[in-house]
Amino acid sequence: MNEKSLSQKSLQNFLGKDDKKIQYLDVKKKQNRRKKTIVDVPKPFLKWAGGKRQLISQIDEYLPNDFNKYIEPFIGGGALFFYILPKKAILIDINKELINAYNTIKNNVPELVKSLKNHKNEKDYYYEVRSKDRNPEEYNKLTDVDKASRTIYLNRCCFNGLYRVNSKGQFNVPFGKYTNPKFCDEINLYAVYKALKNVLLINDSFEKCLDFAEKDDFIYFDPPYVPISSSANFTSYTKGSFGKEDQIRLFNVFKNLDEQGCKVMLSNSYSDFILDLYKDYQINVLYAKRAINSDGSKRGKIKEVLITNSF
Repeated sequence: MNEKSLSQKSLQNFLGKDDKKIQYLDVKKKQNRRKKTIVDVPKPFLKWAGGKRQLISQIDEYLPNDFNKYIEPFIGGGALFFYILPKKAILIDINKELINAYNTIKNNVPELVKSLKNHKNEKDYYYEVRSKDRNPEEYNKLTDVDKASRTIYLNRCCFNGLYRVNSKGQFNVPFGKYTNPKFCDEINLYAVYKALKNVLLINDSFEKCLDFAEKDDFIYFDPPYVPISSSANFTSYTKGSFGKEDQIRLFNVFKNLDEQGCKVMLSNSYSDFILDLYKDYQINVLYAKRAINSDGSKRGKIKEVLITNSF
């Protein structure tokens, strides 16, 4: 199988034999860790503000050499999960629509692909799909496949791939005006399906990881960041916000896991608040490209922190 990509011609073979899928993902896992490169599939099926795909080569340096199981309590786009492809994993997120999308790929990817192919990259159609959650009674009648299809379609066609909701939990990102957005990446969706085969998916708060974490587990936190300016607050991916009190709650979970003998890693903004909060742990500086800003002149390299305990 071609190392660089899966062509449309090879899709049938990829989907046809389970052992080929397993072999392909095993090869990709070895390529990831040996070459420190980001492979074509599986990869995040959603765009995600603050996604770690661009930082993988920097993060790789700080990953543990070995661990028991992998737990990620803010799964988001899942870039690090798709890079590591751990044998055992628990993925958690408080965003119900997000976890439904993951579960739908895991349990019913053929129907999801069929649904995604029916969408259109048209402004009026986009707003029609977006408006479905304005009527909760009608929205709740949608199947899990319908909801997952809507989530992926809106994410791929909205402005800058943001996932943002208002105080009522309604998706409110405007149309993105892309020429040819790829909202049905069939090859990748089936690769994600295979990667999720033995993964436990949980819709809950980040504290839920404490119910599953054991010594030598690797837990990676990628929470909504502490804003570094008044215009940099993109934390509304649920109808609640993620403020300083939540950051302190998260720190206490980090500390608890450290005391249990877990291998813990956390990403956040390079801010005085975070630097002081985690001053007793190893703080590493990464450089990320800021892509989401209404002012193009303010897009560029910014500092982030990658915090780890001793492992």
